[in-house]
Amino acid sequence: MEERLQKIISASGAASRRAAEELIKNGRVTVNGLVASLGDKADPEHDSIELDGKALPGKADHIYIMLNKPRGYVTTTPDEFGRPTVMELVDAGKRVYPVGRLDMDSEGLLLLTNDGDFHMAVTHPSREKEKTYVVHVSGNVPGALDRLRQPFELDGYITKPAKVELAENRDDVLIISIHEGRKRQIRRICAICGLEVKKLCRVSIGPVKLGDLQSGHWRYLTNAEINALTADKRG
Repeated sequence: MEERLQKIISASGAASRRAAEELIKNGRVTVNGLVASLGDKADPEHDSIELDGKALPGKADHIYIMLNKPRGYVTTTPDEFGRPTVMELVDAGKRVYPVGRLDMDSEGLLLLTNDGDFHMAVTHPSREKEKTYVVHVSGNVPGALDRLRQPFELDGYITKPAKVELAENRDDVLIISIHEGRKRQIRRICAICGLEVKKLCRVSIGPVKLGDLQSGHWRYLTNAEINALTADKRG
């Protein structure tokens, strides 16, 4: 089936869709030996598509990784301020990039891939992948619980209600689940409710859980985890 070239390039992990458009405009992409133009389509299963004279990575070259991100690392690649990045923790032999983000002071489950379709399946708002966090806080927690479960206006956007529960046998640790990913969303809604976040760790994305993976370590996702994350269903 024919698709737009920029979509094919993005799905291969060679570049983002916007960057792929620039590559095409600059004459760096060929289809069956002919220089491509923006708007061209191709069939990735049957056409020979090359970037700078090299074939695009195929599905067999796709990589799917789970990292337990430590505090103090950023998810930009690279970082313009020279801060440590998560890319320093992963060596899979091929270029990968983060799926979504965790801010520098947060830790826990972060996915990385070189598959643009996988990235879209996990992060697109229409998929509503639930993300769960363990959040250590200080302040009047009982007085904040009901408010935390209400919608908030952030950046002109009304969030959906979060699921918020107290961790078992703790009155200073919250289990918070959200479907959206507004910038620093959990820290901001906690601050609105008078709580200070001391530690924030993401423990699951959809059905995939961090488990006992040690901080700073990574592993490949299983086929079952990949299929669960890309399934076209809510949750």
